[in-house]
Amino acid sequence: MPEGSVVLFEDEFVSDMYPITLTRPAFAVTCGALNLYDVARMVGERVGYVVRDYLADTTACLYADERPAAGPTLMLNAALAPDARHVARLRALLAAGEPFLCTTGRRVAAALVPAGVPLPDDLSPATAMPWLLERGLPLREEEGLRTFDYPFHLIGVLEELFPANLQARIAAGGLREVRPGVFVGTDVDLAETAVVRADKGPVVLDDGVQVMEFAYLVGPLYVGPHSRIIERASVKESVSIGRLCKIGGEVEASVIESHTNKQHHGFLGHAYVGSWVNLGAGTSNSDLKNTYGTVRVEHQGRKLDTGLQFLGCVIGDFSKSAINTSIFTGKIIGVSSMLYGFVGQNVPSFCNYARSFGQMTECTIDQAVTTQRRMFARRSIEQTVQDVALLRAVHERTRSERCWSTLPPVL
Repeated sequence: MPEGSVVLFEDEFVSDMYPITLTRPAFAVTCGALNLYDVARMVGERVGYVVRDYLADTTACLYADERPAAGPTLMLNAALAPDARHVARLRALLAAGEPFLCTTGRRVAAALVPAGVPLPDDLSPATAMPWLLERGLPLREEEGLRTFDYPFHLIGVLEELFPANLQARIAAGGLREVRPGVFVGTDVDLAETAVVRADKGPVVLDDGVQVMEFAYLVGPLYVGPHSRIIERASVKESVSIGRLCKIGGEVEASVIESHTNKQHHGFLGHAYVGSWVNLGAGTSNSDLKNTYGTVRVEHQGRKLDTGLQFLGCVIGDFSKSAINTSIFTGKIIGVSSMLYGFVGQNVPSFCNYARSFGQMTECTIDQAVTTQRRMFARRSIEQTVQDVALLRAVHERTRSERCWSTLPPVL
C-alpha cells in the first residue's frame, strides 16, 4: 500500500443527499456492499475525514479519523460513489505523489495535495473545496469518478457497482466458498431447504448470518454480519443488507443499512432504507410507473427527472411504517417519521404521516428520543449522549420541512 494518507471531505452540497446524509457522513452511505470509507481503506495506509460539526461525535464512534502524516494526501469527495474498480488507479495516484485536481460537475471529486503542504486544522465542509481550488493544482481528468448528487443517484448505479464491490469483499478474505459462487463467513446457518442462486452473481453471507427454511436468494447479494433472512423470503439481484437486520418478504435491487427490520411480507424494490428502520407487515413500495416512463421526484423544492424507469423509495434513519403501508413510486421519507396508509407525497422528517386518514402531526423530539431508547434497548444497545444530541440536531435542521400549510389532508 502506498505511503500517504486519504482524506474524505464533505462539501457544501452534501445536503442535496438528504435525508440519507442527515444522520451519517456521505462516505458512510452503502452502495453495492461497500461504502467509500471501505474503499479508502483499500487505497491508503491512513484514512481521515472532514465532516459537518454536528456529526463529528457520532462519526468518531464508528470510524477512525487518522490525520495525515508525512507524504502526500489524496483528497476524495465524501460523496464519491464507492467503486472498487478505482482502487488500483487511486493507489497509483497516491504512490506517484504528483499534485492534481479533478472535478465532476460543480464539485471537486479528487485532489492530490503534495507532501509538505499541511491541511488546515479548521478545514470544514464549507471550506474544503475553496481551499483545494486555491492551491492551483494542475487539472486532471479521471474517467469514472462520479458523485452522488441526489438520493436517487445511488439506486441508479447500484447494479453497476455491485459485482466489483462484492468481489473486493471476497478478495479481502475471511470467507469460504461452500458451493460455486456462494461465500460464507463463520457461524453461518444456511437452511438445507433454502435456494441460493449464484449464476447471476456471487452470494456473500457474512459472519453469523442465518438463512431460514425455504428462503430464495439470488446474487449478486451481500448479507451483513448477524443478519437473518426469514423463512420464505425472496431476496434477489443486487441487494445489500447491513449488519443485524431481519429481512422477509420480497426485496430486489435495494440497499438496507444496519439494524433495520423488514420481517414480514411486502415488496421493497430499487429502494434505499436507512438504519434503525422498521417496516411493518404488508408494507410495500412501487418502483415502476403504470406508464413505464422515467420516474420524476420532488426533492427540496425541485422537480427532477431521475432518468430511471425503476425507482422505489428512500427512507431516512429511524423511520417506521405501520401494517399495510403503501409507498408510491420515487417517494422520499425523512428521518424518524411514522407512516400509515398510503404515502403519495414525500414525508418530512419527524412526522406522523397519515394523510389518507386526514391526519398529519409532528413527532416531537422527546417522542423520537424515547422511541430510540426503547428500540436500542431491544438490541441490548445503550443510548448515548451522542445519539440523543444527533437526533436533536437533525430535528432542528429539518424544522423548515414541516410546513403543514403546504400539505393539506387528503380525505
